Amino acid sequence: MSYSIKYKVTTAALAVSLFVGGLSITATPSAYAAEVSAVNQQAEVTWGVNMRTSSNSSSSVIRMLSKGETVTVIGFASNGWLQVQDKNGKKGYISNASKYTEVVGSSSNNSGSNSGSNSGSSSNGSNTATSSSVEKVIAAGMKYLGTPYEYGSNRNTTTTFDCSDFVRQAFKEALGITLPADSRQQGTYVKNLGKTVTKISDLKRGDLMFFMSSKGSSASSYAGINKSTQRITHVGIYLGDGQILHTYSNAGGGVTTSKVTGNSWEYRFLYGGSALK
Repeated sequence: MSYSIKYKVTTAALAVSLFVGGLSITATPSAYAAEVSAVNQQAEVTWGVNMRTSSNSSSSVIRMLSKGETVTVIGFASNGWLQVQDKNGKKGYISNASKYTEVVGSSSNNSGSNSGSNSGSSSNGSNTATSSSVEKVIAAGMKYLGTPYEYGSNRNTTTTFDCSDFVRQAFKEALGITLPADSRQQGTYVKNLGKTVTKISDLKRGDLMFFMSSKGSSASSYAGINKSTQRITHVGIYLGDGQILHTYSNAGGGVTTSKVTGNSWEYRFLYGGSALK
């Protein structure tokens, strides 16, 4: 499913203090527009933009993408940059600011979900409706990229979020669905729908992911743990291709996207599934 709707986001200023050689530096991330909201979307360049080796304007330029050129979005960075691939297979990063790209469709190898094996047996019309709902939830969540994190955030405002508040807001805003207020209740809600999986590779785009507390950064730190007895401490929205949309700390960028394979997120993963009936 494609989108040409453009979202304008204003994020609250977040002061982050860093100490380098005894020098205190305060950085305030700027607001930016979340134009592209999905992995595997096709984006047309509407204003010439540099494709760079990393997600910052000081990194090396691979080449200039020309107006009218089409690229495939293959990932997101938390600071408002897209990872893209051009028609020749070259990969790099470009800004996700509104003037540079416009969504024109989905990649031919993207079926509206991730590469998981759960295709289901519903009719085509039902699948289309579900896919549409998923994209609305993700688009609603993407509008809040960069919004500061606050544990126990106020459920009646969108100035800050904790993980479950953010997920709840995305579903409420996109579909009018009010999920339970915390991650454990949201986990029970999804389990009661009877569509949970315990492997990330079996997840579908838009599924909720539930995690236990961190025990360390290596796989060995989780050896021997019975995950079926672990308490849920975190939730996020799976984007497909090993990426999650969530929020967990201000140091992590507030609302952001993260890779969830080959790192502690994968080791902490308990189960996931759709919150849609």
